[in-house]
Amino acid sequence: MDYADGIEPVTALKTKLAELIRRTRRTRRPLVITQNGRPTAVLQDVETFQQQRDALLLLMAITQGERDYRTGRVVSDAHATRHFKRVLARLERG
Repeated sequence: MDYADGIEPVTALKTKLAELIRRTRRTRRPLVITQNGRPTAVLQDVETFQQQRDALLLLMAITQGERDYRTGRVVSDAHATRHFKRVLARLERG
């Protein structure tokens, strides 16, 4: 993704914050904020942030699962099925 058109100095936050927030919500593209000519922060709409956070958590879970598998930290399908049935039963009783 090219961020060249999505860069604003920190002074722009002070003078046109509402406009920048509308822009990030409309375009769903992050806005890189610079301070002293260097990138220092990112302004992003909350929906995109949440989607990225969810995707990151899923990737982290997959990575942990692969690590567990490689190190032999696994359970049988039957064991997992029994475990999840017990958890679901507890949730249903609530």
